Amino acid sequence: MADTRYPQSYYAASANPVPARPALQGQVETDVCIIGAGYTGLSSALFLLENGFKVTVLEAAKVGFGASGRNGGQIVNSYSRDIDVIERTVGARQAQLLGEMAFEGGRIIRERIATYGIDCDLKDGGVFAALTPKQMAHLEAQKRLWERYGHTQLELMDQSRIRQVVACDNYLGGMLDMSGGHIHPLNLALGEAAAVESLGGVIYEQSPAIRIERGASPVVHTPQGSIRSKFIIVAGNAYLGNLVPELAAKSMPCGTQVITTEPLGEELARSLLPQDYCVEDCNYLLDYYRLTQDKRLIFGGGVVYGARDPQNIEAIIRPKMLKAFPQLKNVKIDYAWTGNFLLTLSRLPQVGRIGDNIYYSQGCSGHGVTYTHLAGKVLAEALRGQAERFDAFAGLPHYPFPGGQLLRVPFSALGAWYYSLRDRLGF
Repeated sequence: MADTRYPQSYYAASANPVPARPALQGQVETDVCIIGAGYTGLSSALFLLENGFKVTVLEAAKVGFGASGRNGGQIVNSYSRDIDVIERTVGARQAQLLGEMAFEGGRIIRERIATYGIDCDLKDGGVFAALTPKQMAHLEAQKRLWERYGHTQLELMDQSRIRQVVACDNYLGGMLDMSGGHIHPLNLALGEAAAVESLGGVIYEQSPAIRIERGASPVVHTPQGSIRSKFIIVAGNAYLGNLVPELAAKSMPCGTQVITTEPLGEELARSLLPQDYCVEDCNYLLDYYRLTQDKRLIFGGGVVYGARDPQNIEAIIRPKMLKAFPQLKNVKIDYAWTGNFLLTLSRLPQVGRIGDNIYYSQGCSGHGVTYTHLAGKVLAEALRGQAERFDAFAGLPHYPFPGGQLLRVPFSALGAWYYSLRDRLGF
């Protein structure tokens, strides 16, 4: 049987108190059955409840068990592939819609925190750090691109300026996005779940969806019950398994690793990140880090294709942390964990409908904190009959991995090795 406990993460250890939620027993009827109580499912539930739908959420483990409760906690705008890639891939109207939505997810997060009083340690400000001249040129182009879509809270930083905000000698410069920022991701999910329940939504934990009976009134079956609904939203992402085979064929779970130091104390923490911004570098396989409310450093990076759990996470990530901050060589690591995100071949999200009443969003490709909150709004709009923005996402190409499920891991790892080599060589 799958282990449905939270991982031994800093987030689980510092989570806000939560009520016990029952498993589904027997038969239930609802307007919308949502599979997955992560950000996509919870965001969808909130928007639907606010518009009068009856909503029931099924969670195989606990709220925020997957990527929503394990990620780096960074509010990063746009998508895993930026708007310029979308502009080259789709037509002008579709690209315009997707570009306009690229900065909406962060606003939704802040609105949820304010409206429902969610305690999740929100801090403003995110830094993209350039290690090479090519990466710095990319950030300059990215700033022009984002400003073309109305996003103006950006500052390019030269080498002396970036050293004022992050005590790392490796960076040539960077870009500061003041609409970025960071949060305690599990507490955000727990707060959103409480908001769902405050509006009359129902969440069942320890209730994995094991079969979907498709039809005019689809039924989702769990080990001890079932839910009949008008609509289903599939929001399991990297933890969905093979419940919907046509979705599994076009995506791949990948693992990323995170460590958290012991408390550093106010003086050392402030010396590393004086303004308490979060940081990610511009490499293909990027490193990301930030401070917690109690002045620990959270540092993440690395990708394991196929989502295997490494035996020694600290051995993988600690050297990356010390490369950025050698002054932490004697600092103890208190927590180390892994979590899965869902990769698509295009690295763009996959959104669509199966038949008339099964909707889905998946494949954030490591860029999910903001996108999932937007996805919930877009899915709710579609169920209300306002499908223009849903259709803009649904029109993005959904490519199968070359070689199918058997070869997707080695092919993806080979591609990542190539781009990592380019990063190291600076071209």
